[in-house]
Amino acid sequence: MTPALQGARILVTRPAAQANNLCNLINQRDGLAIRFPTLEIVAAQPDSTILAQAVAGDWLIFTSTNAVDFAIKAFGGKMPALHKFGIAAVGQATANALQQAGCPVDCVPATEFNSEGLLAEPKLQDVAGKTCVIVRGVGGREKLAESLRNRGSKVIYLEVYSRRQPVIDNSELRGHLTKHQLDAAIITSVEALQNLLAMLDDESAALLRAIPLVVVSERVSDAAKQFGFKQIAVSKQPTDAAILETLTTLFNGENSGRSN
Repeated sequence: MTPALQGARILVTRPAAQANNLCNLINQRDGLAIRFPTLEIVAAQPDSTILAQAVAGDWLIFTSTNAVDFAIKAFGGKMPALHKFGIAAVGQATANALQQAGCPVDCVPATEFNSEGLLAEPKLQDVAGKTCVIVRGVGGREKLAESLRNRGSKVIYLEVYSRRQPVIDNSELRGHLTKHQLDAAIITSVEALQNLLAMLDDESAALLRAIPLVVVSERVSDAAKQFGFKQIAVSKQPTDAAILETLTTLFNGENSGRSN
């Protein structure tokens, strides 16, 4: 039986604290995960006024597992009593994190785990006159807020973390690229891709563009095309399991990911 990843070396760019599961999955399927985090996640403490407004909202909408983890820290280590609010999660992983924190989830997309999928849910159609609190990182996408405002909602941002480019040694990664020892790279956001290119010299970035790129959305795929990548496979979902499935088909000559 042919091993799933056939010894392929896969660049994993998730933040250091969030890379273990994906790296373990790759290694278990006869791949070799090469870690190079291109985002660092740090807490951002909202002021007391914003926290008070959040507690008084009608919907709390969590955009990521980071939003859940850092919201708990922002509230002093424990979520406030949320039974009077509607709780929405942008995806199943975020919903799972909320449930583990003791928060029942009222709304999660059925299939498309992003802002568009969440906005399509019936429970977020009738929000006129209601206050929707979007729990997110500093400087996230505006699509969700704009759509909710167009539906008559008052939108408040509760920004509980920020992302920054890590300061790390890139010599090992440059060596892998120069020796053509990378077979694919995984990118989970546009910002992660921008940082990755910024963290490499021009020669290394050119070598990176020559290998297949696995991304988690058409939006990231479009950005990768603009940055000059030619071989792009889009995972069906942003989950680790779906990313692994896309990698597996990539190295076994099938096309279950949507190649571009």
